[in-house]
This record gives sequence, structure tokens and C-alpha cells, in this order.
Amino acid sequence: MKNILIDKSIKLLPKEEMLEVKQNFKSLSVGIPKESSLQEKRVALTPESVELLVNSGHKVYVEKDAGNFSNFYNEEYIKYGAVITDKRDEIYNCDFVLKIEPPTVSEINFLSEKNVIISALQLNIHKKSFFDSINKKNITAVSFEYLQDNEGKNSIVRSMSEIAGNTSVLIASECLSNINGGKGILLGGISGVISTNVVILGAGTVAEFAARSAAGLGANITIFDNSITKLKRLQNNLNTRVNTSSYTSRSLMKSLMRADVVIGASSSYNYKKNGIYVSSDMVKMMKKGSVIVDVSIDQGGCFETSKITNHKLPTFEKFGVIHYCVPNIPSRVSRTASISISQVLTNLLITIGKSGGVTNYMKNNKGFRCGVFSYNGFTTNKYISEKFGLIYKDLGLIMPSF
Repeated sequence: MKNILIDKSIKLLPKEEMLEVKQNFKSLSVGIPKESSLQEKRVALTPESVELLVNSGHKVYVEKDAGNFSNFYNEEYIKYGAVITDKRDEIYNCDFVLKIEPPTVSEINFLSEKNVIISALQLNIHKKSFFDSINKKNITAVSFEYLQDNEGKNSIVRSMSEIAGNTSVLIASECLSNINGGKGILLGGISGVISTNVVILGAGTVAEFAARSAAGLGANITIFDNSITKLKRLQNNLNTRVNTSSYTSRSLMKSLMRADVVIGASSSYNYKKNGIYVSSDMVKMMKKGSVIVDVSIDQGGCFETSKITNHKLPTFEKFGVIHYCVPNIPSRVSRTASISISQVLTNLLITIGKSGGVTNYMKNNKGFRCGVFSYNGFTTNKYISEKFGLIYKDLGLIMPSF
């Protein structure tokens, strides 16, 4: 057996420590203007979200009294690190401007090339001139409606849809009561009394949460949609049996004649094309004192008899049927809605800061790119460009170093 020679000069050396490489952090300035749209009571960031952003190294400027309608007051914002100002140019001089409603003409005038503005878009209220004004400012404009999370979901839209669905049933209940001129019917059911009939048009998020609320109250529910897949998914999500049907004029008419409440929750932009549309003649056949809540009024409405109302004068009567057609239902519960929106935006801003700024973040995040509809003077959303006759540019082709 051969002798094994051991080199005694060999020493054990400590392994080099592998330290985490810090990301290219960028401190952001964030401006929160006070909403000026009629009866808009929500605010984009809550005081608690401000604290998270400030502790993460960012600066937040809040216009004086911006959160009052949601019961978030100036003192709270100051306590958690925000700068309160009554100068709008300070707000719009920030890297990011966060709004609830789309920017008005006067607000667009405050914007400059450095701004990233994130807000609702509400396509149906705009004309081509709105997008021309946005493009002239060479800003980055992001909409709630198109902004997606890492799973490809529209988080803010879904949250507001959940609120609208739940709230639509509570609204219908109020409209049925004597105190609001209704028939004095309890929405739901009790022992020995036939349950209220609720018809829901559509099978999306609004419909799902409206059905949950109505089912919890004991109502008899019928849901219409032309997509069998959506109806099956909704049925599974509810975890309880409800009546579902594909749309035909005859089947819908029978349900409308029995209905105490009809909730318009279809997300389609063209109801006549897709079938979920209730004509005036159908409304005439409904029971006197029944209630229509048209959640889709901001997209044109599910009912021929619908017309936009507001929170001060929310209802009108047509053919003996009470109509509720307020576009921004989540503003009725502005504090809850603000908290939900704020959570999404706060996580987004913190991630953008960690990634080194909005340009770096856009390069690596498809969901955020989906939300950008205007960048550096160009319309980057194909649907918007086609709808309004605007020149379309693919965001991936015009971003630097993409």
C-alpha cells in the first residue's frame, strides 16, 4: 500500500461572504391633489400609506383637505410624514401625481414632462381633444382600467367592482323601503314570506358580489349572461346554487316581470351587440315599485330608460319603476374605497422606487406597461388610438434602452 503524502501547508480559508446587491433605489416625490369632480369623495392615498412611503424614503405632498370627505384629515397626514400644501403647482411638480378621477383641463395644464399621472380614465366621457392635450404634455399617463398586477389582474378595477356589487344590493334595499318611496319590501326573505326576486345582468365581478350580498339576505337570484363559461365560474365562486341563464328576450322578459330588483352589471361597451340590453318596452312590463340599479351607467347603461344621476338626486321614476343610475357608486363608501385604492398604489410606488424609477420598472413589468396609455407624446394603447383616431406607437419601441 502506497503512503499518502499530505501537504501540511494547506490551510482552511474563510469563504468570501456573499452580500446582497442593493437595487438601484430612487427616491420618489408623490403628489395627491384634492379631487374637483362632482361628488367625488375618494382620495388616492391614506395617511397610513403615506407613512409607508415616507419610511421607504419617498416624499409625499398632499393638497390641503384632500382627504376630508373620506374622513382622513390634514393632521393625520402631517402626523405620518406628508407635506400639506394649498399650492397646486407643488402637487403637480412631483414625479408622480395620483388621482381618482381623470385629470380636468385645468389639471392637465399643470402637468409637465417629468410627471407620471395615475388615475381612472373613464373612456366614455372623453373626446379626442382630451388625449391630444395629454400627449402634448409628453407625460407618462397610466389608467386604473388597464393597469395590471403580476398575475395579469386589474386590481383597482376589481376592488371597485367588488364595492359596487355589494353596495348595489344595499342601494336596492333602500329604494324598496317605505322611507324612500318604495313598496315597503324587505330585500331578502324571512320565515313565512316569499323571498324577493333579484335579477342580475352580467356574470363578472360586480355581478358576483351583488349575488353574494343578495344571497346572504335570502333573496331569490337569477343571473343572465351570454357566456356559459362565466356563468359556470360565477356559480362555482358563489358556492351556492342560484338560477343562471343565457340571454334570450323571452326568458329575460319573464324574469323581469317577476323581479323586485334588477341590477345592471354587464361590463360590455355595446349592450345591443352582446344581447344584455333592456328596452323601454321591457321596463314597462316590470312591476310598479320595482327597482333598477344600473351599475354600468358609466359605460352607457344596460337599460334604454337609464340616464345619469348623482349622489344628491340619485333616483328617478320611469313607467312606475325606480331607477338608480349614479356612475361612481364606490364614492358612497369613500373611506373603504380609498383604503383599497391606496393599498394597490402604495405597493406599486414602493416597488417602482426599489427598481430605480419608472423607466426601469416599465422595462421589466408588463402589467404596468399595459396601464400606460400615453408616453412621451404618443398614444400607446391600441384600442384608444383606434377609438379616437390617434396615432398609435408601441410602448416597447419608443422607450429608451428597452
